[in-house]
Amino acid sequence: MTSNDPLLQPYPLKHLTLKNRVMSTSHEPAYSEDGMPKERYRLYHAEKAKGGMALTMTAGSAIVSRDSPAAFGNLHVYDDAIVPWLAELADACHEHDCKVMIQITHLGRRTGWNKADWLPVLSASPVREPAHRAFPKTIEDWDIERIVADYASAAQRCQAAGLDGIEFESYGHLMDGFWSPATNHRDDDFGGSLDNRLRFTNMVLDAVRAAVGEKFVVGIRMVADEDFEKGLSKEEGVEIAKRLAGSGKVDFLNIIRGSIETDAALTKVIPVTGMRSSPHLDFAGEVRAATKFPTFHAARISDVATARHAIASGKLDMVGMTRAHIADPHIIRKVMEGREHEIRPCVGATYCLDRIYEGGEALCVHNAATGREATIPHVIAKSEGPKRRVVVVGAGAGGLEAARVAAERGHQVVVLEASSQAGGQVRLATQNPRRKELIGIIDWRLAELDRLGVEIRYDTWAEKDDVLALAPDVVIVATGGLPQNPPLAAGDNLVTSSWDIMAGSVKPAENVLLYDDNGGHQGMGAAELIANSGSKLELVSPERFFAPEMGGLNHVPYMRAFHEKGVTVTINTRLRSVRREGNQLIAELASDFADGWRGERRVDQVVVEHGTAPLDDLYLALKPLSKNGGAVDYERLVSGGDIFPPRNPEGGFVLFRIGDAVASRNIHAAIYDGIRFGIRI
Repeated sequence: MTSNDPLLQPYPLKHLTLKNRVMSTSHEPAYSEDGMPKERYRLYHAEKAKGGMALTMTAGSAIVSRDSPAAFGNLHVYDDAIVPWLAELADACHEHDCKVMIQITHLGRRTGWNKADWLPVLSASPVREPAHRAFPKTIEDWDIERIVADYASAAQRCQAAGLDGIEFESYGHLMDGFWSPATNHRDDDFGGSLDNRLRFTNMVLDAVRAAVGEKFVVGIRMVADEDFEKGLSKEEGVEIAKRLAGSGKVDFLNIIRGSIETDAALTKVIPVTGMRSSPHLDFAGEVRAATKFPTFHAARISDVATARHAIASGKLDMVGMTRAHIADPHIIRKVMEGREHEIRPCVGATYCLDRIYEGGEALCVHNAATGREATIPHVIAKSEGPKRRVVVVGAGAGGLEAARVAAERGHQVVVLEASSQAGGQVRLATQNPRRKELIGIIDWRLAELDRLGVEIRYDTWAEKDDVLALAPDVVIVATGGLPQNPPLAAGDNLVTSSWDIMAGSVKPAENVLLYDDNGGHQGMGAAELIANSGSKLELVSPERFFAPEMGGLNHVPYMRAFHEKGVTVTINTRLRSVRREGNQLIAELASDFADGWRGERRVDQVVVEHGTAPLDDLYLALKPLSKNGGAVDYERLVSGGDIFPPRNPEGGFVLFRIGDAVASRNIHAAIYDGIRFGIRI
């Protein structure tokens, strides 16, 4: 049946027909192995293909030369060995009529010299990029010749693998380093006029076209306005877009606005929670209107309504919903099946990207199956075994996920929650107004539990007898934890927890010291609330940089608030003790580096953050009554098999605990526990 939905209309691109208007733009999930897109990488993209999208743009970006060493797991498209791996990926996506392209690049200054082959970093001019910190050499004539040739041979490898096309990365990398007055200070044929600054780009385009022919799709993801005083202006950027569109050498433009040379700048290109949605959509539409050329774009277009508007209004030809598909790779399938309300929302937490930039791999804060497709399903299958009665104690993120998965498996599930609302620490985090979108983690699961017919009993402080009265076959303890103080020589009774500040049960005093000995959003959220309340605040951390558990993109809005509100940040310093003196508190500080060093702060309030201690009384009470004594076989949890070893023949049920009921961790850990244990019931 033909649909009138703008998102579901096919789009002709050269000889290709893209079956709808939704794509995943290039990004590097850091799933590669030895620079190759092996099984994990392939399954990640194949899942999105299975979910109905028309085009997946792999890599972010694949590197064309050895002196462009991987900065965050980049694919090695300079190596012939990549061809069969790309072919497998393409075949897996083509099975679902999803086209596959790849972004290729020379990173230029956006990498480091002290990795891979230890070759010098280069750029149009020797202008350092703050984010990656290398001092680049000025690219020479022989460098230009070999890198142009590298682009051409890389494009041939992509074509040989059966990919449907390529795009060049031209924002923050070598190619656009020639475009921008901020990074091109040359006085030769590659500097000065716009014609000269485009010379390298045209050399690459000519070489690539000569290598792959006219029929192969070639596009460019380009900055059309760096949006800072010394950078590429909107006028010049749009002019470059016009020239490329009229050159006959490219087939589409993928538009970027902004600079990525610092974390703060990058958040304007890739906004985090609390920032504007689709901030550059109108600008991309202006470029499309000016060029009258196929235009793609992505920048926090996280919901179907906005994506639909982007296409229906003629702003875009293809809309990128990249982080949205990390949260739910089956968006288009759900739209086609009339299940739009079941789409798992991207909440903008940017856990995915922060993990990449901090040296991990992309993981969604609340979809633990993404990146784990080999072992964790996106669609939960019914159990082939007997239907069980499952009792989940705790309606935080982990408990709700465990309940959802168990219900999808076909089990009878009841959830017991002590408070009057679900959400636990996620709901607490949303008391920071800037992070209120995180409640989507909870709201989506509540809607799913309602669809699945799961009963949630609120205002129920479950004790042993309450659980036993339900005659459970399986008990999942998801009771979370309670805030704990850091080790103090004295003054435990004088400090305030970050939870009390976040919950609003204790108001910030006039002069506050916040000691964060955890390093995540918990302490930072409390600090932001305190700063915004008008209090004078000093943030003290024992770490050599504050908030090490939080990535650079999420760091930005906190630091913005701290600078705007005059917050003092003190690192490498411990809180040793607190004592009362008159109507104020004296915080005694100490050093890990200088024995005997002491400092003091006279303040009105000391707030502390030191993670949580497990709320495990119920678990310990039920443990001797369970079949497995609470034990889990971790080897089988990872490798397969029965994960609950029989330890008590008299036990009446299987018992395990998840999330912070085990130890202080984070949202993703709790949700991962919920699904990986839940699918084994």
